Amino acid sequence: MNIFRLTPAEPTAAERLQSEARDWLILLTSGRATVADARALRQWCAQSPDHARAFEDCKALWHQLRPAAEALQAPRGYGRRAFLGGAIAASAAFFLVRGTVPGGFSGLGADYITEVGQQRRVEPADGVSLELNTQTRINQRAVDDGLQGFELLSGEVEVQTARLPLAMQAGSGWLRASRARFNLRNIDQQVCVTCLDGAVEVDVEGRSVRLEPGQQLTYDGRQIGAVQSVDTAAVMNWRQQVLVFNGATLSQMIDEINRYRPGMLLLLNRDLGQRRVQARFSLDQLAGVALLIRDAYGVKCTELPGGVVVLS
Repeated sequence: MNIFRLTPAEPTAAERLQSEARDWLILLTSGRATVADARALRQWCAQSPDHARAFEDCKALWHQLRPAAEALQAPRGYGRRAFLGGAIAASAAFFLVRGTVPGGFSGLGADYITEVGQQRRVEPADGVSLELNTQTRINQRAVDDGLQGFELLSGEVEVQTARLPLAMQAGSGWLRASRARFNLRNIDQQVCVTCLDGAVEVDVEGRSVRLEPGQQLTYDGRQIGAVQSVDTAAVMNWRQQVLVFNGATLSQMIDEINRYRPGMLLLLNRDLGQRRVQARFSLDQLAGVALLIRDAYGVKCTELPGGVVVLS
């Protein structure tokens, strides 16, 4: 008796690209994609014309299927196969996006949280106030010597301590302050601390730096920058519900806007992304910012589910 064994054929390079492009589209439209994901997708599309074409084909296919998808949302009976297919797709999307919450898995249960576009004030102890910016995750931490301890997992916060000494971890560094006010930002493990009043001691990678008002220090897991003097009013524009960009690249501007705006703007034109911009937006203008970029630079806008707009 002859026995035939069927083995699946290895996917071609084009099929692999199409599969990866579909995964990117699922992640992008899930509502959980982050600024880091947007950067990673831009890099993926820039690897070759075939990568960029695969993502364009995936977008086009979605637009062709959208009427059918919307029709399926109407109440009706579903066959078992259709139900299972939907459940599998939903499960795949869940596993794709569950790691994209700001701050990672620890960010899911953080003690103090703000969502996209939300800002809030908390007073965890007498004389201590935390002004949380959009998409911020902060945990309380046990610290020796009776200090109030916190960890900024992700996002941005203005910290003020009127009496009690305070310690806060961000990335690989620790900050200590008493009777001080400072702004702390941790985006994709890129940390920036700006002293506003008083003094802040920063301990990172075995190095100790003291910041006075108007001084700023940046660091990540690989390097520590030099102390710089900055315009603190510009650093704190977010407290006035304003975003100001002076000489930033268009890509940097879009990444920052994505922290405040539901959905996501995704610019796939690498050359255009390096253009320097001068812009000022109030936070309540951000809903229509994609149209402003389209009109200013003549880019093509493709709308996807979940408030995602692809600019190409």
